[in-house]
Amino acid sequence: MYVRIVPMLDDENSQSQQPKISSITDLRAQALERSKRQALHVNRSFQPGQDTSLGGSQPPKPKPKMMPDFWYRLSRKGQVLVSLVVVLVLAAASFAVYTNFINKEKGAAGTVKTAEKVAQPTTVASPLTGVQVPPELAARPVTAIMLENSLDARPQSGVAEAGVVFEAIAEGGITRFIALYQEDQPQYIGPVRSLRPYYIDWAVPFDASIAHVGGSPDALSQIRNGGKDLDQFFNSGSYSRISSRAAPHNLYTSFEKLDALNKSKGYNGSTFKSWPRKEDQKLAVPTARTIDMPISSPNFYVHYDYHADDNSYWRSEGGGPHMSIGSANDSIGQPVHPRVVIVLVMPYGIAADGQHSEYSTYGSGSAYIFQDGGVTNGTWHKADRNAQFEFKDANGQTIKLNAGRVWVTPVSSGQMSYVP
Repeated sequence: MYVRIVPMLDDENSQSQQPKISSITDLRAQALERSKRQALHVNRSFQPGQDTSLGGSQPPKPKPKMMPDFWYRLSRKGQVLVSLVVVLVLAAASFAVYTNFINKEKGAAGTVKTAEKVAQPTTVASPLTGVQVPPELAARPVTAIMLENSLDARPQSGVAEAGVVFEAIAEGGITRFIALYQEDQPQYIGPVRSLRPYYIDWAVPFDASIAHVGGSPDALSQIRNGGKDLDQFFNSGSYSRISSRAAPHNLYTSFEKLDALNKSKGYNGSTFKSWPRKEDQKLAVPTARTIDMPISSPNFYVHYDYHADDNSYWRSEGGGPHMSIGSANDSIGQPVHPRVVIVLVMPYGIAADGQHSEYSTYGSGSAYIFQDGGVTNGTWHKADRNAQFEFKDANGQTIKLNAGRVWVTPVSSGQMSYVP
């Protein structure tokens, strides 16, 4: 450092006044003292938030840290790499959660579908009887068979398995049955006999083919004019005569033969209006325990006893149980016991030929529906040959039938009685 000394021009004053100078020593001392003070100020320990400036304006307070300390020690490139790794980890976790959720949903849906498959019904209601049967049995064509009921024809075969049976007088007070089959198809059926027009009226609404051996002139004319005819006269190979009975009470058939005959004629199914059906509703105290119908002579006196254990009516005729045998050697057989018995009050008379019977099968009349141990008084309605029987109660409501076998018998007024 250089110090310039300027002397005063006035010699006098130069002696009386001191020059305005700072010696080199003084300047150095001052600088050293200032440096020490600054060093002491800087090296003090600081408390959080304490001002650390060396003077002048105060700096802004630092913002709170948003990231961990290590983040600020990373370079810019390091921060980018860490951010990328975090994003990838979060994306992978989100995908894993989503995939797990979807798999659970699919699993649940698969479980439901499996349950639905298991729950699918394996049976359907038979159009003929309303009984639950495998679908292939319900798709079979309905076949009607004319069965004899003379004393020489008893016991019949296959009649107990019929789904619906209509019983009526053929001639001379002797009754016959037209028995309709669908799901049950016995292999020993007979004796098969001739046809009458009113049996056609009862079979046609079920779209049934009709197995018979001949018939009255009117019946043959009608069945051959558009009916599903299985007449033995033209299809002898589908019938056979047994040796244990005398003709004409010995003509028999089987569903193995009739199925083949139906198929050969194109009778592969039956489309018809089924009778409405319902669940059993047994009465705690039966109101119709017995039914009696003196159709003609004592040999054709029909009686039914209600059995609560199977909710059916056990049939007798001619004073003894009505039995059906499964073969010529069957000495035991099985009883006839339909679930429903229907009695129709229907006009009856002798045809114009003076030999054969006739019934007024169209129109309406009184009806008695026996089921569940009781009876419903109502009416029957049938508009024409193709129309199905309809049964209405006193209020005009449709009478539903129990699922199972049904026997129908037309009688004259006053020919039926029942006992509670």
